[in-house]
Amino acid sequence: MTRTPEDISQDLLDAARKAGADAADTIVLDGSSVSVEVRGGALEHAERSEGADLGLRVFLGKRQAIVSSSDSRPETLTAMAERAVAMAKEAPEDPFTGLARADQLAADWDVEALELFDPTPEPSAEDLLKDALAAEAAALAVQGVSQVSDAAAAYGVHRVHLAATNGFSGGYERSNRSTSCVAISGEGTGMERDYDGDSRTFQSDLRSPDDIGRSAGERAVQLVGARQPVTGTFPVLFDERISSSLIGHLLGASNGAAIARGSSWLSDCLGEQVLPAHLSLIEDPHRPRIAGSRPFDAEGLPTQRRAIVENGVLTGWTLDLASARKLDMVSTGNAVRGVSGPPSPSNWNLSLTQGTQSREDLLRDMGTGLLVTSMIGSTINPNTGDYSRGASGFWIENGQIAYPVNECTIAGNLRDMLRRIIPANDARPYLSRVVPSVLIEGMTLAGN
Repeated sequence: MTRTPEDISQDLLDAARKAGADAADTIVLDGSSVSVEVRGGALEHAERSEGADLGLRVFLGKRQAIVSSSDSRPETLTAMAERAVAMAKEAPEDPFTGLARADQLAADWDVEALELFDPTPEPSAEDLLKDALAAEAAALAVQGVSQVSDAAAAYGVHRVHLAATNGFSGGYERSNRSTSCVAISGEGTGMERDYDGDSRTFQSDLRSPDDIGRSAGERAVQLVGARQPVTGTFPVLFDERISSSLIGHLLGASNGAAIARGSSWLSDCLGEQVLPAHLSLIEDPHRPRIAGSRPFDAEGLPTQRRAIVENGVLTGWTLDLASARKLDMVSTGNAVRGVSGPPSPSNWNLSLTQGTQSREDLLRDMGTGLLVTSMIGSTINPNTGDYSRGASGFWIENGQIAYPVNECTIAGNLRDMLRRIIPANDARPYLSRVVPSVLIEGMTLAGN
């Protein structure tokens, strides 16, 4: 009889107790995936994988150690526990480590309400191949596309189970279906590339491969003839495809681990305005069919809907147990972990208040400036918020797209940038991070 992830978790905890651990927790990840890539109308790469990974964390007082393995045989679990206890004996004390109290643990969660798993049959490799070929063909059908560098389709099912000696035990299963395409336009040194893709929990929600391929091709063709823009101070519109990176910088700076280290440009901004007063940033880990949803975090605490920023004001940090203890606060239920490391704080699904104007309205109102559709590299000072990134996109004149641009740098300071963002109303509601296109005036642009 095949042992379940729950059985393996319990066996690991039993082994840890026998080895002399004061307390322990474990994570078991298993699943399967299949993916195909095509090129030139033929299969280029196909891969199928199945496996399981186990992680065990043991505690001896305030000392902890972590071991991992992909082997679930009983003798391996025993060896893991003994090795972890031996490592913990040599580890330094950490006054902030430890499991959650029993009264902090999640209970009575409803996994089915989150719709994390698609019960329809798994697609065959042939089905995935058809989708990848269809995406490639649709991109090549766009006039001006010279080649498709990559078209792919994939499907995966993953299970996670967490258990600890404080009494917590819980798990869930999630599925994922995706299609993507990267198209290239032009020839020689004038080649440009762009992409499109979609990833969903339910296969029925996935956009068609024809739509994905055609969009990738059209985007690549629009970039032909790109050149450097002029240097100066201009309004910059961050396209919806990349605008969530700005919110990502805010999330990183409000992460409890960064605050505890003293390496955040937001460290003195708790309770202060960090966004325009009419905007809020909401975290909701209970949205159905969304990749970031989950009923509990990696320490067994219940996840919760919360306003990270409410009416422009930063309300709190994103915390796991350790960072909360360091800051003399309470965990927000945001712990994540892998099999080989301790928990750390992270965010789930985010939504920024959308604006009342369309992206076209913002383009019209900005007059002359830059529409950014792609960014590369990053120079962010975590202590000051100074921001500098390479960018490409389109130059805007008189509110209209004039020509494509590349090889430029946009710069500013995140404190100032975020306080004056103007959002559009074009965010895709099915993403884990629902952030619309965002206009920021008065940014420094380094080009020709």
